[in-house]
Amino acid sequence: MGDQINQGMDSLMKEMTLKTAPSAGRAGSKKTGKSLRNAAGPGVRYEPPVLAQENLFLQMLCRERKRAERSGKSFILMLLDAESLFQGPQMEKTLPKIVGALGVSMRETDTAGWYKGDSVLGVIFSEIGEDSAAACAAIREKVTAALKENLTAQQHRQICLFLEIFPEDWDGEKPSRAFSSRVYPDVFGPKDKKKLPRVFKRALDLAGSLLAVIVFSPLFLAIAAAIRLNSEGPVLFRQKRIGQFGAPFTFLKFRSMYVSNDDRIHKEYVKSLIAGQAEAMPSAENSEGVYKLTQDPRVTSVGRFLRKTSLDELPQFFNVLLGEMSLVGPRPPIPYEVEAYDIWHRRRVLEAKPGITGLWQVYGRSRTNFDDMVRLDLQYVRTWTIWLDLKILLKTPGAMFSGDGAY
Repeated sequence: MGDQINQGMDSLMKEMTLKTAPSAGRAGSKKTGKSLRNAAGPGVRYEPPVLAQENLFLQMLCRERKRAERSGKSFILMLLDAESLFQGPQMEKTLPKIVGALGVSMRETDTAGWYKGDSVLGVIFSEIGEDSAAACAAIREKVTAALKENLTAQQHRQICLFLEIFPEDWDGEKPSRAFSSRVYPDVFGPKDKKKLPRVFKRALDLAGSLLAVIVFSPLFLAIAAAIRLNSEGPVLFRQKRIGQFGAPFTFLKFRSMYVSNDDRIHKEYVKSLIAGQAEAMPSAENSEGVYKLTQDPRVTSVGRFLRKTSLDELPQFFNVLLGEMSLVGPRPPIPYEVEAYDIWHRRRVLEAKPGITGLWQVYGRSRTNFDDMVRLDLQYVRTWTIWLDLKILLKTPGAMFSGDGAY
């Protein structure tokens, strides 16, 4: 989509057009034009905003979101759903008034367009400053007042106004609330183009995980016996992890640590790792070190072997069977990890279902820092095909049993 966005922005002046009759580009009736000129201020010539067509507006929204992810500067997406007013002959009369009402709050740097053609209008208010909640309230109040002034009471009742602030506040207890589908049309929008490949991916997940459970069942029993003989406690380790779209699920592993342990050491290291402040830990296999706790006192002797060979991950085939994970995808994070994420890091738990293996496990693993791991995850999302999944799956056994970067 990146190339399409750049091309769309380069030809912005040519492609932006008002999707209505010629009269819709003006302020509308004499009464409407007068009220909007007054709203613009004395001596200021009011020009109604020009609407970008749907495909271009959605591209611009995606680009603005990615810019905000990097810069940390918030923007507001305002959506005006008035489908009943945009149908039939009345569209020519009502659209200019509605467009004019939106323009009352817009700056030259803001963008208006069709979020959904002939149904939902959108405005992107970029770089709104630190007090985004106050800006959101002010925009709503101003636009609502302009709509009431320029439309009849019956017409106004047919309008639904939505305002979304990006980036959203992260809710650690309910992380799915951190994602608004309206701001991610490229993620939550129509997926018909990849419907068949996604069916193949799910079929591959079911067949592969079921086969793995059957083939490795003797190994499951042997590992379970070794864990029970080595330390007290359950064979399986259950932990809350964050799946796609922020949905939590119970993550399964063979237990590799003592039952009673303090996770503060891991929390502190993970937060420093995500912040880019962690140093690579000494490694016998890698002179440059690895970004992993290599001397974790919580890990048992059997657990160290299981982690080194990645055999502790085998129970996750059951997560795949349940549809909570895929064979290939980003690793699912712990909630306190996600709380420490930068804004752009969140895309790794949004754009793909978590997996047992992935590009990071095959090509990077613990030798890479956190930012590079996220870049590998996002690269996987951008370039995903069934063939890429098969290629990663074929490389995974070698990466597992080499033990390079595993702790």
